[in-house]
Amino acid sequence: MSQRIRIKLKSFDHNLVDKSAEKIVKTVKSTGAVVNGPIPLPTHKRIFTVNKATFVNKKSREQFQLSSYKRLLDIYSTTSKTIDALMKLELPSGVEVEIKV
Repeated sequence: MSQRIRIKLKSFDHNLVDKSAEKIVKTVKSTGAVVNGPIPLPTHKRIFTVNKATFVNKKSREQFQLSSYKRLLDIYSTTSKTIDALMKLELPSGVEVEIKV
């Protein structure tokens, strides 16, 4: 087969992303494929500013931040065993996985 698989992990919790990446690396290495990564991609931060009061006190505001963490994994020299192991792998519910072949 010998193709490249690129896996992108994304989550709001950095611990979940790191644990998922570690789990994928262990699984893939046990099947004999070569793993490049996990490569940390830049953190995307969204900041929201909200007024505390509805009518008066315009200067009184609150800020909230939502960060999303991403990791990138490249898998080389894959076999059918590697793909089967990746399909059976269970990851936490807070992690978004994007797989490109």
